Amino acid sequence: MHPTRERLILTTVALLDGGSPDKVHVEEVLTRSGISRGSLYHHFEDLDDLIEGALVYRFSATVDLSIEAIVEVVTLSETRDAFFDGIKAVTLATQGRDLAANRYERARSAGRAGSSDRFRVALGVEQQRVTGALVDLFREAQSKGWMNIDFDPHAAAVLVQAYTLGKVVDDISPEHVDEQAWVDLISQLVDRLFG
Repeated sequence: MHPTRERLILTTVALLDGGSPDKVHVEEVLTRSGISRGSLYHHFEDLDDLIEGALVYRFSATVDLSIEAIVEVVTLSETRDAFFDGIKAVTLATQGRDLAANRYERARSAGRAGSSDRFRVALGVEQQRVTGALVDLFREAQSKGWMNIDFDPHAAAVLVQAYTLGKVVDDISPEHVDEQAWVDLISQLVDRLFG
């Protein structure tokens, strides 16, 4: 990625912390980045294009942390039980209320993709990369005999992402499900479906 493009995206990523894309303005991006207006429009069609690039970047950064954790589980586990214990730990780490803001942002990004073809394509490319990484990890788990070979790794990858993002339903509820009960349910689901 060109350094100017990257700087504009990283500046916008920072501006999105704790705020809505609607609150990001061109002047603030230019002031904080030190980049000229001409350079901004050389690298991006418009402000929405820049914001969408930043949203994809944010989406990638967060999801990549989960993937790294699962890579570690698959790589370091020596038994099926160790694999499932590791998956349970990743579930606990990714499902906590402290990550509610992240789930809200991912849900908003998915919604935004429904109204912008350009963003849907960009986010879709990133989503395919994420799903592909999970598919590869699940195939490896199957080859080690830790995951049921009757399950399609692609379907499993989508299911795991669905229940992770789906936790946003509880995030908006005034009465939250007990976090340990949620993790226990997901663990039973994963064990019964994939084991």
